[in-house]
Amino acid sequence: MTVCLITGASRGIGRACALELAGQGFHVAVNYRRDVEGAKDTVRLVESLGSRASLFQGDVSSHEEAKSLIESVEKELGPIDVLVLNAGITKDALLIRMNEEDWDRVLEINLKGVYNVAKWAVRSMMRRKSGRIIAVSSVVALTGNAGQANYCASKAGVIGFVRALARELSRYGITANAVAPGYIQTDMTENLPQGAKENLAVAIPLGRLGTPEDVASAVGFLAGKNSAYITGQVLSIDGGMSMGALT
Repeated sequence: MTVCLITGASRGIGRACALELAGQGFHVAVNYRRDVEGAKDTVRLVESLGSRASLFQGDVSSHEEAKSLIESVEKELGPIDVLVLNAGITKDALLIRMNEEDWDRVLEINLKGVYNVAKWAVRSMMRRKSGRIIAVSSVVALTGNAGQANYCASKAGVIGFVRALARELSRYGITANAVAPGYIQTDMTENLPQGAKENLAVAIPLGRLGTPEDVASAVGFLAGKNSAYITGQVLSIDGGMSMGALT
């Protein structure tokens, strides 16, 4: 049995990744922090495909909870073959209005959470000399975005972390890569005014916001056998947005 763990899999990109990897034959470990009903929906959707999924609660920003999460998955399902580090939040504000609590919380979940989970998951991968690590960064890690200094910093940190892991773990046959989604139609972007969505679409060469499935397809590729020689890379899934405007 091949096992993948997806953090923050109760909705959006995490849920789409669960369905994509389930379709590849993985037993999906669905991690969630608070949204148990959303996580159960993810499990039901996976099972409706004839695949298997299991629920695992845990706050990835807690070092001890992350350790317990990995131990629980490995005890119940066996070694983790693919780790998708997706859990993340936003707490947007211009820097002069951003309070310390919101800065810290975004970094704790988006960046420290990646460290916490990966630290414990790579141990069995190293022993088996096999594994795939895929972290979800963001286009704003590459371009910046006003009002998101905390989010941009956390997602840029994810890229640096993945590249360091790629160098550390390559001798064990483990790959580590990141995907950098652009503006994706998820709960995070649902509350944008319609006019803002239209303006965003104009700024994207492909002329539309992305979908969680667009991201999941790339994650599925990086988890599959055809990406065995790819490590330390950042795959932008943004409809061309990160190319910048023509001058």
